[in-house]
Amino acid sequence: MANSTHSDESPMPLEKLQRFMPNWLKRFLPSGGGRAHDHHGKSMFGFTVFLLSESIVFLSFFVTYIALRLTSPQWLPPGVKGPDLSTAVIINSVVLVSSSFVIQAAEGALKRRQMKKFRWLWFTTSAMGVFFLVGEVKEWLGLDFGLSTGQVGGTFYLLTGFHGLHVFTGILLQIIMLVRSFIPGNYNKGDFGVSASTLFWHFVDVIWVILFSLVYLWRA
Repeated sequence: MANSTHSDESPMPLEKLQRFMPNWLKRFLPSGGGRAHDHHGKSMFGFTVFLLSESIVFLSFFVTYIALRLTSPQWLPPGVKGPDLSTAVIINSVVLVSSSFVIQAAEGALKRRQMKKFRWLWFTTSAMGVFFLVGEVKEWLGLDFGLSTGQVGGTFYLLTGFHGLHVFTGILLQIIMLVRSFIPGNYNKGDFGVSASTLFWHFVDVIWVILFSLVYLWRA
């Protein structure tokens, strides 16, 4: 039964396609060709589909933002300078993007069963995420416009707030995975939760790079 195949679970010949794919892409696809025991591969594939759906939501926000910017003759109301590309914003962005490398190293440490190293790197990633969120809140408090200040206010707080919600969610996932690492033998059964949390964090960072470019680098 361990090698049985469910014909309705793999409508595409994924194993054949994977021969032509780079290793970093293979991790997002089921590796068992639909075999019943390939729980990790199918779960990761499902999680990837979920992230793709999230990407569509962010894409709709980005397209709306671009359309509004291009069609608004006066984007900033009188007396409003808009989001400022300050040193604090740059530092926050560098910290968040750098955390992707840290969490990837943490996942690698777990696969090598270096639990102490995994915990420290994983905790560091969470701390970097908290640092970003605190910096974002400080930025909001210092801005000269609010949520109801024209289109610039509505779009800015929607984009950064929705992204911040994802950062917060990523931190919660990391805390759960960190706590589970202290359960003896927990990750001997598989590390899908860690892999999914890592992928989610990479997604959050990529979204921020796009958002940062639109909001802070595209000046009015």
